[in-house]
Amino acid sequence: MDFLSETINAEIAKKKRQLELAEQKLGGKKKYIRKGDLEKIREEEYLAEQRRIEEEREEKLRAKLALEDIEQKKENKNQEKKDTTDETEQIGTIPEEEVIRRLRAKGQPIRLFDESSRQRQLRLRALELMEERSDGQRNDFMKVLEAMDTDLQLDLLRKPADGQAETQADKNKSKKGSSYAEIDTTELTMEMVQNNAERVFGLIYVFFKRALREWESDLDIRSEDVKRSQQGKTNAAIQIQAADYMRPFFRQLKKKTLDSDVLALIAEICIRLQEREYLKANDAYLRLSIGNAPWPIGVTMVGIHERSGREKIHSAQIAHVLNDETQRKWIQSIKRLMTFLQNKYPPSDLSKCVG
Repeated sequence: MDFLSETINAEIAKKKRQLELAEQKLGGKKKYIRKGDLEKIREEEYLAEQRRIEEEREEKLRAKLALEDIEQKKENKNQEKKDTTDETEQIGTIPEEEVIRRLRAKGQPIRLFDESSRQRQLRLRALELMEERSDGQRNDFMKVLEAMDTDLQLDLLRKPADGQAETQADKNKSKKGSSYAEIDTTELTMEMVQNNAERVFGLIYVFFKRALREWESDLDIRSEDVKRSQQGKTNAAIQIQAADYMRPFFRQLKKKTLDSDVLALIAEICIRLQEREYLKANDAYLRLSIGNAPWPIGVTMVGIHERSGREKIHSAQIAHVLNDETQRKWIQSIKRLMTFLQNKYPPSDLSKCVG
């Protein structure tokens, strides 16, 4: 009975505190207090407590990020000191004749006024670092275009006369193309994706490899005037860049390390391309690239109850193109292949086309 009486007394005291707080908020002592007013006061207290908890959590997170930032700065500073020490040691080993030769090759004076040998070597190293950084920031597409100009000039010099036998490179290309006859070229189906995922990796690999080869062959059979035009060189550079960007994708297919949700969407793209349903293939590409997850903007959690859209944010709705730069590049290359296949194999109904 003592326990029961203590519980009753505690509950009565709690109710009294609630009534006193309600009277303070409502402005003076009242004979009756509506239950709705009590619920409103309780809700305000709950929201205030939640805001306090959220502020504490954010404060801890800011403190943690600040600590990590300090540690990262210390680590970067130590690394810079180490790199400077290594470069200084390396600079001291460069012979004077080599320093003079490099400076002359860059069009720089071999010695400035009142410049010591060590200062001259440091100046050379600074110039080389600036060239490395500027070269690393150049546009990849411009590099491919420059390589295209060089390759076209070399092809013109190596071009055989009329009636001459085909070159060794052409023979190698024909041999390489004939080896694809023994590869499994079965059409993909959604049943394979669900029941035989191991085989799907190989079929996707073959599908995109053959598409790249077709794209390359179509560019090779163009006339020389078209190849040497600006648009012709741009189209060839796009194909070369796409093939280069897709190498990590093909490696993942060979090793079978592609995520299951990404594999399913790529398989759907292949199936729709085989059916010439390019609009549906583009829908699958959009789900692969930007996902279908709701993008929360601003406050996503207000009030007592969870919002109805929050449960839609799960792993299957992540925007995979944003994961890393390498993945973004090969997904973009898949889109370029889709455009090529639509132009080469148009559907019977124009409503199935994209754009």
